[in-house]
Parts: sequence; C-alpha cells; structure tokens
Amino acid sequence: MKKRQVVMRKESVRRSSSNQVRYGECQKNHAANIGGYAVDGCREFMAGGAEGTAAALSCAACGCHRNFHRREVDREDSSSPS
Repeated sequence: MKKRQVVMRKESVRRSSSNQVRYGECQKNHAANIGGYAVDGCREFMAGGAEGTAAALSCAACGCHRNFHRREVDREDSSSPS
C-alpha cells in the first residue's frame, strides 16, 4: 500500500486583489555550473509577451523565467490606525 501525503489549506488565507505584485532584479546564477556566482544585471522583469501566454513568463530583457526575478508584494494595510 502506498503512502499518500494530504495537504490541507486554511480557508482564511486568501489572496486579496489589493496586493500588487512586481518582479524586480534577476537572481539567476549564470556561473553555477562552474562553481561560481555571476548574475546578468537585469534590473526588472519585463514580460516577453501578452498576459496569459507562455511568453509572458519569460523576461524580454534577459530571457530568464519570471521565477528567477525577486518577487515584491505591495500590500495595502487595511488595519492602519486612523
């Protein structure tokens, strides 16, 4: 009998539409295969295609996948003091 892992998600954790996601500088290590460290200097992710297409996940500037870029979330704090 195989073991199965069950993942349960909390219902209270939901993504709000007020969060703005921006992808910053590229973190891809281009010299990892030779044991070094070198980044390409790409400062900000620019989508390579229209939203919803596969090309939108690659950067037009450096060619890397969006996951290699630093993810920055701007959250609006709804519980700020008045």
